[in-house]
Amino acid sequence: MASQDCIRPYGDKQASFDKRYLEMALIWAENSYCIRRKVGALIVKGKMIISDGYNGTPSGFENVCEDENNVTKPYVLHAEANAITKVAKSNNSSENSTLYVTTSPCMECAKLIIQSGIKRVVYCNTYRITDGLDLLKRAGIELVYIDPENDVYEQQ
Repeated sequence: MASQDCIRPYGDKQASFDKRYLEMALIWAENSYCIRRKVGALIVKGKMIISDGYNGTPSGFENVCEDENNVTKPYVLHAEANAITKVAKSNNSSENSTLYVTTSPCMECAKLIIQSGIKRVVYCNTYRITDGLDLLKRAGIELVYIDPENDVYEQQ
């Protein structure tokens, strides 16, 4: 779907902001020590970044995400979970904010997104299991898929 066909509800300005924040989340993903998949997330409210996160191990753990068989360790936190818990420790509220994440949320992260009051999720890579997206749709969370390489901006 072409960019101009999908932007109508927010206009070019919102689409431009969405693309820029998503680019920032892609850059933030590079901080991850994970080898299999690097994921970055930003939480934005009122055009201000109130939290950020990337996938990795909990604070104080070794920065190794995969075991000797290249399987992700069960205690690795997803980027969305890191960003949501980080904002929870701050004086900010994620109520009515937008989450920019480089890979679509899993079911567990979708539940956190719903409970944290986030109203929009913007992402650029669709994870092979889409149950998280299905739950977000069911909860009325606005979803926006962006493919920056092919200039796709799609509200779902």
